[in-house]
Amino acid sequence: MRKRKKAVMTKAVRFVLLAAMISITSICSAITHRSLQAVDEDGVYTNSDIQTSAKFTVEGIILNKSEEMVDAQTWQIFIQGENGDHAGTAVYMGKYNYPTGLLYSDADWAGEVVRANNRFQPGDRVRVTGLTWFYKGKTNINEQHQIAPAYNFTIDLIDPAVGLPEPEVITLDMVKKPTGDFNFVPVSESDAATHHGCEWYQGVLVRINDVNISGTWGLNGTMTMKDSAGRTFPLQLGFGSGFAKYPAPTGQIDVIGIFDQESPANNPTIGYRIWVMNYDGNGSVLTDGCGLNGYHAGDINKDCEVNFADFAEMAANWLKCSNLSYNECTNP
Repeated sequence: MRKRKKAVMTKAVRFVLLAAMISITSICSAITHRSLQAVDEDGVYTNSDIQTSAKFTVEGIILNKSEEMVDAQTWQIFIQGENGDHAGTAVYMGKYNYPTGLLYSDADWAGEVVRANNRFQPGDRVRVTGLTWFYKGKTNINEQHQIAPAYNFTIDLIDPAVGLPEPEVITLDMVKKPTGDFNFVPVSESDAATHHGCEWYQGVLVRINDVNISGTWGLNGTMTMKDSAGRTFPLQLGFGSGFAKYPAPTGQIDVIGIFDQESPANNPTIGYRIWVMNYDGNGSVLTDGCGLNGYHAGDINKDCEVNFADFAEMAANWLKCSNLSYNECTNP
């Protein structure tokens, strides 16, 4: 009797373990950015696992520094796909979480930012795994507005400093209809006829040549770009220091930024914009050229100069160990 009972218990344990393995497998799956950003004719996400307990994994290139995109109460970077994965995904978290009302303490929020940044830089190739939320027209990887560690996303470095992707040159007639409306086309990965319009460029680094800009210049400013045919498109400025340091470029210029969407809640087929993180004062291209061509190996702080600031950072961490498999090592 005891032997038989032991055998039954073993089978039960095996069943539980198998069920757990199946559950873990089902809630953590690799996906392309394009599939994650897929929407229907109403602009609503098509993957039924979005906004559930399912976790997704995407890979790609970091496009921006969070501190140049959003204020200190939020954290957000964009990851762009590679090798035919024509889209990008925002990775987001906030100190104050609406609509749950949950709030990180100052200390906990500082820790979250350190955890997320982890010395990652634009141009790094990374792997991101986390929960999802559909917000204003696009699907983000985030903490679903929770603060418990179980909701954390993870970012793992694949290859450092591979450089930003080449900005894709587009014209405003590709993303605006003759009527002036946004050119909204739901994208199917397998249907080349849908590979155009605003959704096709969701989360992608783009370049628009020969436009002029008007509006509110400065940190987090909202502007409009206009081409020679009179077509217009929204332009969002980030929090990069160049927007305070330099005057706005005048005349016909080029613009390089992330193709983004911030739609009203009742219509996720509109609200597209180009988001520029910083400006280096060059006068002809609205962008920060630092990082567009990668970084030199000695550029530790990724400011596009190899100088004594890099030596100082190296000296401050000389002989420190971050391999936590050794007892004497500590978290960086």
